[in-house]
Amino acid sequence: MTRLTAVVCALGVAVACAGCGGTKTPPQPEFRGTVVEPTAAAPAFTLTDQAGHAVAMTAQRGHYVVVTFLYTHCPDVCPVIAGMLNQALKTPIAHRAGLRVLAVSVDPKGDTPAAVRRFIRVHQLLPTFRYLTGTRAQLQPVWNAFHIASTPGAKGTVSHTAVEYLIDPQGRERLIYDSTVTTAEVVHDLTRLVGA
Repeated sequence: MTRLTAVVCALGVAVACAGCGGTKTPPQPEFRGTVVEPTAAAPAFTLTDQAGHAVAMTAQRGHYVVVTFLYTHCPDVCPVIAGMLNQALKTPIAHRAGLRVLAVSVDPKGDTPAAVRRFIRVHQLLPTFRYLTGTRAQLQPVWNAFHIASTPGAKGTVSHTAVEYLIDPQGRERLIYDSTVTTAEVVHDLTRLVGA
């Protein structure tokens, strides 16, 4: 089962069970995110962050990493995801886990260095939140590797897959979240993983 198929199946089960009869509350899953089974190595890539530094996925070994996909001119979900992940970075468990966030641009044209710096400043993102950009030729293989669709829309908008991957210190994809992920869910799952 592919990573995105796992997400779709998990959401389908949740919807199907929502209308089932009975009064018993189903047991809470061990993790709030969808578990990647079997675990897979995160795709390797190197892009440029907001400071102009090269950031390689392989260099994140030894840390938990959330990889997400955003664009700076997003009018809705991207700022929410960025804010949520930034809050997660501030928690004690994030410090214990050495958590980092790698936000990969889905808008190579609009995510200029100035736009990225403004996004970082406006949302007060921490230094451990790296916003990664590149040309379309550089970004497209990363989108493909993570099964991300990115299509330019009207008025500078971009329709894209909103998903987050939690990568463990060995560089393995462990959990997948959708755009509704919360800080509490990430903290819960990190606590389970770090304590395991």
